[in-house]
Amino acid sequence: MHVLLGVSMALLGAASGLAAAEVRGRTAADTSRIVSIGGAVTEILFALGLGDRVVAVDQTSRYPAAARQRPDVGYSRALSPEGVLSIGPSLILAAEGAGPRSTLDVLEHASVPVVLIPEAHDKAGVLAKIAAVAKAVGEEERGRALAAEVAADFAAVEEMVAALPGRPRAVFVLSASGGAAVVGGADTSADAIFRLAGVTNAMAAIKGFKPALDEAAMVAEPEAVVVMQGGGQVLDADTVFSLPAFAGTPAARERRLVAMPGSYLLGFGPRAPRAARDLAAALHPGARLPELPPRLWSVEKEQ
Repeated sequence: MHVLLGVSMALLGAASGLAAAEVRGRTAADTSRIVSIGGAVTEILFALGLGDRVVAVDQTSRYPAAARQRPDVGYSRALSPEGVLSIGPSLILAAEGAGPRSTLDVLEHASVPVVLIPEAHDKAGVLAKIAAVAKAVGEEERGRALAAEVAADFAAVEEMVAALPGRPRAVFVLSASGGAAVVGGADTSADAIFRLAGVTNAMAAIKGFKPALDEAAMVAEPEAVVVMQGGGQVLDADTVFSLPAFAGTPAARERRLVAMPGSYLLGFGPRAPRAARDLAAALHPGARLPELPPRLWSVEKEQ
């Protein structure tokens, strides 16, 4: 559960341009041994065809499967400098928010280049991430090619969503314990993927990931509940719809629960438009949305 919780909580931020990338330490002249911190960063490196340079990843790096075979240096926000340095990296690429800051300071003093990639959860932000990663590893041409494919996917999804009838009301449930649900309000990665999928966030009145008040959730009348699956997370229909917050909602009456892999749904890497398309299809069961064109970097199914 900690992996998926980290994925979702790490993806709060406004879209940033390439200029926002922060370089700590010396300039990277050697990109042959990359430690990749952040699921989207890792996914971009592999999509660029640079997976062979990735020598270690963090716990949020779940895609592709080859990334999970790399040594794990821990959770992105609680990194140990000894653990990272033991890999012998020539470059560290980390999503904005990785740390703690003291670890980054140690890595800088060890003369290992650290490039912080701007974190964002919208179309512009995803394209900026691709550009920043590509520039950091000296592969701008590959970056432009990947960005063009992802931009085309975003455009196709925007067209699909614009043609959909209505905007179903849904709520994203991050976790549930003690009879209380933590939901995704405004300014979260969950809210952002809902917008891309043409879905109304029934909990937009709150900001951030916070516990839902039972009365507020029932008044919001969500037609569906969206949760993460995998990584030890167990939120099935029986669990969710037995919670007081959702027991009397339209979602509970129809038992409409949509479960998607957390790093796919909330990762906001190259596959973000595909996640939006799949979420839109799940929440508009009467619509027949076309599949997006297959890409070499998207054919593997998330586990």
